[in-house]
Amino acid sequence: MSDSVLANGSDESAVPLSTLRDSGHQTHHQGSLLKMAVGAIGVVFGDIGTSPLYALRDTFAGHHKLPLDQLHVYGIISLMFWSMMIIVTLKYVSVIMRADNKGEGGSLALLALINQHTSGNRWGKGIILMGVFATALFYGDSMITPAVSVMGAIEGVAVYQPEMHRLVVPMVVAILIFLFFIQSRGTERVATFFGPIMLAYFTTISVLGVISIMAFPHVITALSPHHAVMMFAADPFRGFLAMGAAVLAVTGAEALYADMGHFGRNPIRVSWLTFVLPALVLNYLGQASLLMRDPSALESPFYFLAPEWFQWPLLVIASLAAVIASQAVISGAFSVTQQAIQLGFIPRMTIKHTSTAAGQIYIPVINWALMVAVILLVLVFQRSSNLTAAYGIAVTGAMLIDNVLLAVVLFKLWNWKPVFAVGLLALFFVIDAGYLGANLTKIPDGGWVPLLMGVTIFTLLTTWSRGRALMRQNMAEGSIPLEVFTKSAHASAARVPGTAIFMASTASGVPSALLHNMKHNKVLHERVVILTVQIEDVPYVDQVERSACKDFGNGFYRVSLRFGFLEETDVPATLKTVTMCGEPFDMMKTSFFLSRQTLIASDKPGMAIWREKLFAWMLRNAASAMEFFRLPTNRVVELGSQLKI
Repeated sequence: MSDSVLANGSDESAVPLSTLRDSGHQTHHQGSLLKMAVGAIGVVFGDIGTSPLYALRDTFAGHHKLPLDQLHVYGIISLMFWSMMIIVTLKYVSVIMRADNKGEGGSLALLALINQHTSGNRWGKGIILMGVFATALFYGDSMITPAVSVMGAIEGVAVYQPEMHRLVVPMVVAILIFLFFIQSRGTERVATFFGPIMLAYFTTISVLGVISIMAFPHVITALSPHHAVMMFAADPFRGFLAMGAAVLAVTGAEALYADMGHFGRNPIRVSWLTFVLPALVLNYLGQASLLMRDPSALESPFYFLAPEWFQWPLLVIASLAAVIASQAVISGAFSVTQQAIQLGFIPRMTIKHTSTAAGQIYIPVINWALMVAVILLVLVFQRSSNLTAAYGIAVTGAMLIDNVLLAVVLFKLWNWKPVFAVGLLALFFVIDAGYLGANLTKIPDGGWVPLLMGVTIFTLLTTWSRGRALMRQNMAEGSIPLEVFTKSAHASAARVPGTAIFMASTASGVPSALLHNMKHNKVLHERVVILTVQIEDVPYVDQVERSACKDFGNGFYRVSLRFGFLEETDVPATLKTVTMCGEPFDMMKTSFFLSRQTLIASDKPGMAIWREKLFAWMLRNAASAMEFFRLPTNRVVELGSQLKI
């Protein structure tokens, strides 16, 4: 990423390199194709897999109701099917998943991948800002998905026992509180059951769909694209509005790409094409068949598919699937936050590793913030049909931005011929723009929620990134070249035993902590190390390229440690592998000196005063560099200073 966008932390924080290197990465999705495919079913497809709970119902009974006749039922089924084929199968599974960053996917990973091809371009900054906004929309989706998934499942209680409808919201809140409270314990053990549970769920909805189709086989013809065309031709306005609910059938498509690093593209493709897609199609056809035979089933066509003896087992299976879908989104929010911290868009936060497995992390701030937001959504909207009005905008907005990022990939990375690239992109843009436009009509009914969330989070992300860039720029203005400093400091200060490591955000100049130490203490350690932690635009860095050291003589060294944006920045453990700076590092004989700036808002050009105050608040509440870099607590000295930006 460009330094102006990705400056992170204070004087002691990490700074990314601006170019991608072809360093290797750890292959962390190992195992048989079948085993990984089952695992992908349990984690990747929870969101899109629970869409049958509410998607078809809300298309006809939502905020923009459609007539319940064959024209519209067949038209919507056709629209949903071909949306899954074009958006999910073609766009994400076949094309975008090929654009991996050393095996990793997601908006931030893709943004890091294409950054080197846009650096210096006048539109490069715009691409980065769009990627950041897609990330902000993802957080909005992370708040809505648990609420709508769990509520959509638990509402089955009121379907089967109408007198229990008052218990739905309390039950949903209780389940969500339990779900967020167990996050700190890690999900590795629970995740082993995700795959089998979701296998049972998809098998169940497939069988129920087939039974219903057999009662009205003609419904299979609804898969023909001409039914969607006929619906739009006969009823274009309501057909357009219906797209706002029909898009619920493809929510979660972006998870296929974001979770690629955990399972690999082939297991996800196999799971989708051979199991998940057929199950969803069969269930939607089954619901359509039921509605054609019994329009009163519109209250919940998903739950009314079940015979009476199977109603409560279906409720349990669907509820478990909804919890799994929520768990996957919460874990995804943790992973995206970790990437954003490393890439410099979010202040440092406390990250706890709940397992030795890659990606098993827990971020308390994100967990509790999500819990409060999700519960507020449930209490305010009360019904899943109300929440679905807020659901589509975040998803379709992110999908549309993915098209822009894909365009850069096609033209800059893959060098596709324009005749092929333009035709494919035009198809994706027309469909996604249509879905976004239809969802924008739901702004008064709740669509304003994800937009407000997205704008708020986008403001926070860009304020932090811009503020860090200004801080680094101001600190660099008064910096002294290390070569000059070492010559003068060696002769003017007493030397004491041990090693002093001064954390620096740049690979040039003298960190302010070292200058303050000289000014106030007038001593230098026998070995003085200026340490810079660099976060690369790749997920993992080879061990052979982990560290670099330059000897300035007289006991002065500059060390650079390189990490990928998915790696843990354990500085002490990494320093023990460094052998080019004299004797090995002994943490009991080493002191770490950190700088902590106190910001003073000023009228200097750069940011508005309100953003400067916001940035200062974010800086004050950022996690300690000592904790972020895993520094020993009894070996750290912090030196403060004031700085205007």
